[in-house]
Amino acid sequence: MNYDIKSNIKSWAEEDRPREKLLLKGKGQLTDAEHLAILIGSGTKELSAVDLSKLILSHAGNNLNNLAKLSIKDLMKFKGIGEAKAITIVSALELGRRRKESEEEKRTKITSSYVAYQYFSKYLLDLDHEEFWILLLNRNLEIIKPIQISTGGVSGTVADPKIIFKNAIEHLASAVILTHNHPSGNLNPSNADIQLTKRIVELGTMLEITISDHIIFTNNGFYSFADDNKL
Repeated sequence: MNYDIKSNIKSWAEEDRPREKLLLKGKGQLTDAEHLAILIGSGTKELSAVDLSKLILSHAGNNLNNLAKLSIKDLMKFKGIGEAKAITIVSALELGRRRKESEEEKRTKITSSYVAYQYFSKYLLDLDHEEFWILLLNRNLEIIKPIQISTGGVSGTVADPKIIFKNAIEHLASAVILTHNHPSGNLNPSNADIQLTKRIVELGTMLEITISDHIIFTNNGFYSFADDNKL
């Protein structure tokens, strides 16, 4: 295929340069190729950064999802894309994926203990050791962020209340759901589970952060302190 050779970006009118265009007109006015050109910074002797970006996007079917599937080695096959530029592209697309994931989580509302149990399946299912997690919620009980507090052995893990509330305060959470798994499959809370829950609920009351539930997760079911009126 033949590609028209463009002049160097620096020789273009200022409003046509990707960086300047973003400053003057806003990020929404740039094409995908122009945003990609900002990431790679420069092109080759034959192609400007924008034209090189168009070539890469064309290879991906002009689809950003397909572009995100390309590896560093795939990107380095394009003349003008070295390891550093390839890493920059991969990293930027990964940030975009994480942003999308974060937005989806924020839209998820925890309406019951079962919804929380289902949500934590992707983190705790089939583990052979214990982990302690918290789910930070806003006032509408929508997810702000899941956070792993600790990981332990087959029969226990340590959950430090200071770490739990530090994360809750930093993310301005209004409510918290506590969760840890029992690899043994035992649904009954231990005395240590009960005492820890009581202590965290008391601290949450002082800080005006609601502990909505403490769920004991197993592969075949769960126990909810809230459902059992133990909070």
